[in-house]
Amino acid sequence: MSELLVIAGMSGAGRSQAANNLEDLGWFVMDNLPPSLIPKVAELAEHAEGTGVNERLALVVGSGRYHEEIVPLVSSLRSGVDRLRLMFLDAATDVLVRRYESTRRRHPFADGDGETRTLSELIEAERVALEPLRTGADLVIDTSDLNVHQLRDRIREAFTEDDTGPSMRTTVMSFGYKHGLPLDVDLVFDCRFLPNPHWVEELRALTGLDEPVARYVLEQPVTGAFLTRLDRLLSLILPFYEQEGKAYLTIAFGCTGGHHRSVAIAERVAELLAHHGYPASVAHRDIGK
Repeated sequence: MSELLVIAGMSGAGRSQAANNLEDLGWFVMDNLPPSLIPKVAELAEHAEGTGVNERLALVVGSGRYHEEIVPLVSSLRSGVDRLRLMFLDAATDVLVRRYESTRRRHPFADGDGETRTLSELIEAERVALEPLRTGADLVIDTSDLNVHQLRDRIREAFTEDDTGPSMRTTVMSFGYKHGLPLDVDLVFDCRFLPNPHWVEELRALTGLDEPVARYVLEQPVTGAFLTRLDRLLSLILPFYEQEGKAYLTIAFGCTGGHHRSVAIAERVAELLAHHGYPASVAHRDIGK
């Protein structure tokens, strides 16, 4: 088998949408299988190479009534399947509450024994139950601020095959602390110690993608010292992440609003990573807010 992907995550976080996006990329997707059947499907797929059968299989696992079986099941698959990746879809609790209220669907953790729990409590119970999956995931995607088109782009970016590139896909993200820390990143660097272009009147309405702002940020002496040391750190640790088999790495840079400093730094770091053989995609989470 070329590859087996398990799609897990919080109810309402976008598992079905992610599955549809993968189908558009040519994956064979199986949704809502009883857990008892998943090991057999994985075993059959393991021996499908060279048979003409689609060698990219995605299994969507829900939490519902089977939630107690999902965590040990995925652990078992990890030990028995050579090329397995786990993607976890997450979202903030308040976002999931709004999504459920708009659809009027019943949450899968709702009890049938008469116990009454609020929707927020049900979501938090599911979050606790699925935390081992999230912790062990190869890729976590926080869909709190993503619309369906942005999620499609993230899936396409992560799963479009490119045999000429490195085995680890790297993303550099900028964000604003006032909009909250991103949930789906591996390394976070705070850029709020850098001089802020917001206080320069002619730069305030621009972003770090504009040359005057980028020049202002990058030409500060402290920025040069920061980037020099950061470059050394990343050139040291990225090969070890790859050596450990990490499939996805996201490095995030934050400033106050996510418009100026973090954007300029993220763009520059992506250039530095390319020099080390790690071409990175760049995402500016809060630049339009």
